[in-house]
Amino acid sequence: MRLFVGLGNPGAKYAGNRHNIGFMALDRIAADHGFGPWKKSHQGLACEGRLGLEKVVLLKPETFMNLSGQSVQSAVSFYKLGLKEVTVFHDELDLAPGKIRVKTGGGHAGHNGLRSIHQHLGEAYHRVRLGIGHPGHKDAVAAYVLHDFAKSDQDWLDDLMRGISDGAVALAAGDSAKFLNAVSLRTAPARNSGTGPAPEGAATEAKPAPPAPPAASPFDRLRGLFGKGN
Repeated sequence: MRLFVGLGNPGAKYAGNRHNIGFMALDRIAADHGFGPWKKSHQGLACEGRLGLEKVVLLKPETFMNLSGQSVQSAVSFYKLGLKEVTVFHDELDLAPGKIRVKTGGGHAGHNGLRSIHQHLGEAYHRVRLGIGHPGHKDAVAAYVLHDFAKSDQDWLDDLMRGISDGAVALAAGDSAKFLNAVSLRTAPARNSGTGPAPEGAATEAKPAPPAPPAASPFDRLRGLFGKGN
């Protein structure tokens, strides 16, 4: 069994916030993979389903971000899981918007949700770090993460969510490389605009020769001999 945890804050007021991208990821996985209904459980909302061969529980703590560890600890204890079965999806200021990384263990880098999980369970769990970018100054961070994504963010955000859903089966199986590849196919698909130079050795299509001018008529030849006239 696997436990996927999405970090965020509960309630409609926060639903579109950058800080809630972890919730968004779990919502997309649940919708695309036919998980059961969300139910109140472990101080949060939880649902169950399967990703490939793995049974997976999705958990969105409703304790508010800085107490997320209480909810995660409750679920870990109930299902008798080790930290190697736990994956946390969270916003990451140190990655550009739309970028994604997978990490196991390490510090919490000041993220209040991770800090709380560290305090309750330790640090040896898996993380899916979802880039939201940095506002540029540490004093602006709180307002930035608690603000909704801009309309201009919606395209890359949707691509990222689709990619996470595409790769969820691989992630549940422990294949992070395959998971990241699935995300990359959505967020950075191969493009061939046809405007750049052809690769070396590539076949090129010959341009058609311009059409030959029409043959002159006998009348035109006479005009050439005696002048155009009136």
